[in-house]
Amino acid sequence: MTEPLLIGAMVRTLGAYPSGWRHPGAHRDPARDAEVLRRIAAAGEAAGLDYLFFGDWLATGPDLEFRDPYLLARIDPVSAVLYLAGITSRIGLIATVNTTYADPYTTARSLASLDVLTGGRAGVNLVTGAEPRAAGNHGRDAHADNDTRYDRAEEFVTALRRLWDSWDEDAWIADAARGVLIDADRLRAANLEGAHVRVTGPLNVARPPQGRIPIVHAGTSPRSRALAATEADLALIASPTLADAVATRRGLREIAAASGRSPESLRVIAPVLPVVADTRAEAHRIVARLLALVPLAEASQVARPGFPPNRTVAALADALGVPADDPLRDADFDAAVGTAEALRLGERGAALIERVAHIAGLGIGADAVLTWRHLVAAHAVPAAFVVGDAAAVADHFETWRDEGAADGFNVLSAFQPAQFEAFVQLAAPELRRRGLLRAPDDDATTLRDRLRVTSRVDA
Repeated sequence: MTEPLLIGAMVRTLGAYPSGWRHPGAHRDPARDAEVLRRIAAAGEAAGLDYLFFGDWLATGPDLEFRDPYLLARIDPVSAVLYLAGITSRIGLIATVNTTYADPYTTARSLASLDVLTGGRAGVNLVTGAEPRAAGNHGRDAHADNDTRYDRAEEFVTALRRLWDSWDEDAWIADAARGVLIDADRLRAANLEGAHVRVTGPLNVARPPQGRIPIVHAGTSPRSRALAATEADLALIASPTLADAVATRRGLREIAAASGRSPESLRVIAPVLPVVADTRAEAHRIVARLLALVPLAEASQVARPGFPPNRTVAALADALGVPADDPLRDADFDAAVGTAEALRLGERGAALIERVAHIAGLGIGADAVLTWRHLVAAHAVPAAFVVGDAAAVADHFETWRDEGAADGFNVLSAFQPAQFEAFVQLAAPELRRRGLLRAPDDDATTLRDRLRVTSRVDA
């Protein structure tokens, strides 16, 4: 029998699509994140999802309002998972830590504590960072270069594993009659003296129930993929097409095998942004509204700090190679796109129009009229939506699994909490019926059990 997929939720409380927070009823106040986090955790656990995943970004600025609003103000991921530890009992909790700036001892300690407190449900996503502004927030003049960041990340992984291995499983004796609490021979130091990381140990937290806490990593550079393939339990990919995902997964497993590791021990996880509703037409309407809510270069927006330059009809025309003297460049955002104008957009324009029709049900001369607003938004803020009813979403999951593109998915929600709750209420039962999602009462007790990965002991 085929194993279920690994399915988790990538939690972004302000939504994963930049205009999601504007959708009616959407959560839009970071000061009240606790409320929506509780709802997401309860819904995800009841549906049998494997984990909740919290990313991170170590800086903010007004430009993020338009590009990635969820990054503007967000709960520290380790704090988020510790908060949810006490109100969940089965679902895994994965927090992101930036190895460029974090302290390995503090990281090992907080995650081991989470693992102990949850009975083995902790996971960590290790990143090296990509935001230059983070350097100043950590007292540095510049963000480290790629090779330096990955050299440190590799040593960071070694430090974590040595610290988690401080205590043998049978080191804690607690023999009251003899007055012997521990076997000191089974407590060891880390003693790592690397070029970037130094730590002595031992760790002053009991051995994590999972032994070594599962490690997640994502990235596209050769160094990033090497780290994921050789050290991570989950490798997160962001491939735009099925064929690209198949090739990426195959390449990661080849690197794993070349390093002496079993390629089957590496689980490859792809992101998915489902917009799910009772009917495909209803899901189309949701996407059409999200596109219509993307802020474009109108009078109320253009003077705002950080407003993107690509949100005009003229910028779209430039991207599609339309001649500079074509009058369509001055089209009103809310004017319908006509047949003659569409033809002047060329092959790339035709592909964009086809994509908008596919995800939003909008067309030229159709009942649901395609406007320039929709086209500009779809081009300026692209997203790999999977749109439809429960069967359509399950078909996508099943196809990617059957084609060898992914071992599981990180589910993103365009806005919270309604779209995440629609996924767990509509799509999750269909995924379970097809054997793609484990039962909520599955007997896996730790995150490592849920991920079906063994603990590595070679660091």
